[in-house]
Amino acid sequence: MIGGGQLARMTHQAAIELGQCLRVLSGGPDEPAAQVSADVVLGSHTDLDALRKVAAGASALTFDHEHVPTEHLDVLVSEGVDVQPPPQALIYAQDKLAMRRKLSELGVPVPAFAEVTWIGDVGKFAGEHGWGIVLKSVRGGYDGRGVWMPADAEEAEEIVTEQLDMGVHLMVEQKVPMRRELSAMVARSPFGQGATWPVVETVQRDGQCAVVIAPAPDLPAEVAAQAEQLALTVSSALGATGAMAVELFETVDGALVVNELAMRPHNSGHWTQDGSRTSQFEQHLRAVLDYPLGDTAPIAPVTVMANVLGAPEAPAMSMDERLHHLFARMPDAKVHLYGKGERKDRKIGHVNVVGGASGSIDDPEYVAAVRERAERAAHWLSHAVWTDGWDPHAGH
Repeated sequence: MIGGGQLARMTHQAAIELGQCLRVLSGGPDEPAAQVSADVVLGSHTDLDALRKVAAGASALTFDHEHVPTEHLDVLVSEGVDVQPPPQALIYAQDKLAMRRKLSELGVPVPAFAEVTWIGDVGKFAGEHGWGIVLKSVRGGYDGRGVWMPADAEEAEEIVTEQLDMGVHLMVEQKVPMRRELSAMVARSPFGQGATWPVVETVQRDGQCAVVIAPAPDLPAEVAAQAEQLALTVSSALGATGAMAVELFETVDGALVVNELAMRPHNSGHWTQDGSRTSQFEQHLRAVLDYPLGDTAPIAPVTVMANVLGAPEAPAMSMDERLHHLFARMPDAKVHLYGKGERKDRKIGHVNVVGGASGSIDDPEYVAAVRERAERAAHWLSHAVWTDGWDPHAGH
């Protein structure tokens, strides 16, 4: 697996259960996966020799991020390496403009968009679509980075001038009037078998995923089925393999529009570790190794994942003590920590809370209660403060 982040770390856990050994290409010995994997190659994902070294003798080569140069992957494929997903598919997760163009060709709903080579492109686009626009870097950018929402022409000109001067390739697209964000996670094997998990709602804060509710509440069955089929269609049409997230906007009139693609395990699928019969990490390995895919059925009416995001200042209380208090109060909370240092807004882990079997996704109070517990647990782990005022030492 190229990349030593938390996705590789959690894929390593799934590999152990399948009797596999996950070799990791990590940028340093302290990265999350490098801390726990027995077979680590230290090097850069932009170094062809490092890629060759990590791929040597492997059954398959896969990724925990999309940033490997596809020209290097083409070389590996020519040398007989089984690259999954293949470079001709991965490019659509790397290049947002290529993705928008390809999905448009396929008839998949996407926002109106255009390439930006100078500020005049933005003015022309805004003249056609209005000033509800979004500027994006074509490559890179995640968790709200590389995305700008200028209010007017003056602000847009500042952004475009600065970014183009820095060599950033830009695009502009229409801001979608949306009700919420959804994610359809699928997996596809080289054989062509596909599998979907229930469509989830993702809750963003400052452009960063904070909460995932699985399945998405108040989502009509026909819209959920449409989203799952859309994700399968995109995966097949692009030739993607492994786990893939299709991030969606649900518009105010109930339509679906594709926002982003991720050809790897994804934050919106972390709930599957404890809330589905087959986790996204096991499924990703099954897919890239061309095993038959696993059962994706949820094991409870709702599972809520809350990201543990670093507090503005790391608490004086150690993480070990925070875990102690959390488990004493909420023994059912499933904690996944990444081995990362704490800093503001950094994803250092997540908490899954699986709802009771007697509840229903159609019961807003039940869903809200499960969500509140997940968010309360995650906030405690990041801030060492209970959002409901609980005093861990007084017991109330």
